[in-house]
Amino acid sequence: MDYLVWNPDPVLIAFMGLKVHWYGLLFASAILTGFHMIKWIFEKENVDLEKLDIGFIYVFVGIVVGARLGHCLFYDPAYYLSNPLKILAVWEGGLASHGGGLGVIIALYIFTKKYKINLLWLLDRVSISTIIFAFFVRMGNFMNSEILGTQTDVSWAIIFSRVDLLPRHPAQLYEAFSYFLIFFVLLAIYIKQDGKTKNGQIFGIFLTLVFSVRIIVEFFKVKQASYASEFLISTGQMLSVPFLLIGLWLIFYSMKKK
Repeated sequence: MDYLVWNPDPVLIAFMGLKVHWYGLLFASAILTGFHMIKWIFEKENVDLEKLDIGFIYVFVGIVVGARLGHCLFYDPAYYLSNPLKILAVWEGGLASHGGGLGVIIALYIFTKKYKINLLWLLDRVSISTIIFAFFVRMGNFMNSEILGTQTDVSWAIIFSRVDLLPRHPAQLYEAFSYFLIFFVLLAIYIKQDGKTKNGQIFGIFLTLVFSVRIIVEFFKVKQASYASEFLISTGQMLSVPFLLIGLWLIFYSMKKK
């Protein structure tokens, strides 16, 4: 059977010693798209845009710091605790979505306390921009031939020739397309209810759908943690369970609220 052979150059443009990587371009696109999405929501609801600019800084710091620490502590703690300066080497790669999620929630908690904004109200709206952010990041992983799927013989398998010659599940695309679909689901709910959803409802749906997808797709991924696990589920799945349970609780909580 003939499979698609995937071997793009991670460098999009190289000029006079300067390099623009596909991942960097898609990461920047993720930030800009997410920013304009939340800006549209703030304008629609007549929220002070000055708070948006300040909140964006909180979110950006929360994503980068949380995702980096999450990767170091969740997936390879022995190495990074032995080499703590390597934690700062973000350019070498290594960002964890679970850590990024926690980082954003903590950053927004600090932001909402300072500016007297309802946290769940803000998380509902940030969820819509966050999921489109996640779509671009997974497409960046695909361009980098990273976060590989397990070997398979399905007709849509892809050979990531920069890594090996094995046909694999395109796990990055499974996640990316799922996140793209979830984006439209959340946006449709927000538009249909004209932004008047009960606080926590959209965020709960976001957590439930995203981490359900994550748990399912992890079955088709090569395990990323450097340490051996005695559990039948991966580190990514174990980290996803608390987020999923919180999401289900928030949906129930928002439905019970008057």
